[in-house]
Amino acid sequence: MKAAVVGANRGIGLELAKKLVDEGHEVYAFCRSTSNELDKLQVKKVTQGFEVLNFTEMSSSLKSLGCKNFDQVYHVSGILESESLESFNEESILKQFKVNSIGPILTCKAFMPYLNQKAKIGILTSRMGSIGDNSSGGMYGYRMSKSALNSAGRSLALDLKDKGYTVLLLHPGYVKTDMTNHNGNISAAQSAEGLIRVMQTKDFKDSGTFWHMNGEPLPW
Repeated sequence: MKAAVVGANRGIGLELAKKLVDEGHEVYAFCRSTSNELDKLQVKKVTQGFEVLNFTEMSSSLKSLGCKNFDQVYHVSGILESESLESFNEESILKQFKVNSIGPILTCKAFMPYLNQKAKIGILTSRMGSIGDNSSGGMYGYRMSKSALNSAGRSLALDLKDKGYTVLLLHPGYVKTDMTNHNGNISAAQSAEGLIRVMQTKDFKDSGTFWHMNGEPLPW
């Protein structure tokens, strides 16, 4: 299998790349800048300068790479900033919308010419984007941006239905990474293992649905 991991330089993205390599897959890593950990992996190619908000540059990078027929694409890149009602910050919220909501869709558009006929696209979102699951409030920018991403991912699945692509919205769990200040319930390696399992077990009939890394469906 040929897989692409966008945001592969650290955290969950790095563990996804590592796990996929260990399973014997041909892995292409994409990131803004590489890391020592990523450079140690036996990936097929590391593409740096991959900015998810710059469609032209992403398209140019993929064209230069000359690689076609990706079977799976994992979009991991995202940011988290914390706002309460009292500290509501429009600039922060708009920044998260751009990276978390718009970036993944631009990335998917850039990859369109390079996908296998029955490719799967896994977009990492968050259960914090679930309206039905929200029982604690706060985190306005992150919640709003991930809700928007869930909506966009559903539309993407419908728009790509005729092409036979499967689009899955994936919650990685509460993971110990830099984004969470290493608080969490599971490691990035455990999250990656679960995410890959979901990508392997779900198929075209599941396109446009929202899944926890443990295999449980999540409410919108």
